Amino acid sequence: MFPEAPKLPQDKLQRIAREFDVSETTFVYPPDDPAHRASVRIFTPTMEEPFAGHPTIGAAVALHALGRPEAMGLESGVGPIKAAASGNVARFTTTRPLEILTEPAAELVAECLSLAIGDIRLHRHAPVQASLGLPFVIAELSDRETLSCTLPVTDAFRRGAMLFPGGLDFAIFCYTRAGTRLDARTFAPLDNIPEDPATGSDMGRPSRISASTGTGGMTISGAARRTMEGRLLL
Repeated sequence: MFPEAPKLPQDKLQRIAREFDVSETTFVYPPDDPAHRASVRIFTPTMEEPFAGHPTIGAAVALHALGRPEAMGLESGVGPIKAAASGNVARFTTTRPLEILTEPAAELVAECLSLAIGDIRLHRHAPVQASLGLPFVIAELSDRETLSCTLPVTDAFRRGAMLFPGGLDFAIFCYTRAGTRLDARTFAPLDNIPEDPATGSDMGRPSRISASTGTGGMTISGAARRTMEGRLLL
């Protein structure tokens, strides 16, 4: 996270994100609305995203560590996000409705993940491309062993992106479900993210995320930790 993004050359933000080459890099600005605490822009190595959950959690934790209050309104490309942080744990709530964009064929999704068509579980839902501001293909798999065996096939992802160009390079979120627990992996090889290790460099740390829904919207919570710091020379 860059906490003083206005000091950076604004035409180099994408190049900076590519230099770091982690899943997402956040740039923090003063808010447009004084009722909020900050405005956050998010970049992958190849593009700017309007919104994403992991970097929002990370930005809230980092801003709180820099002295911002626990409760904070963060402006994003999908509107204001209510966030709060305490220690290394943060949560945010969004009232944006889920959009179902398209329904890619299960055969295509299976090919993208090096799986057989029978490995895609269909009884709850077929694969869908959906968005809360950032589109992903969502597919349920048969079991955790299948989930652990998935491997992205870049050429198949390219075909998916050509057939469904409105999404984030046909990025796929695949998961298994047991009660209220989901085990998931995310692949976006066309965005220079062969697999998203819960944002940032994969050091073997687990990523545990809690989600709840209610009349006030959807709340996501999780922990983040500082792993590195340094100085960028331009």
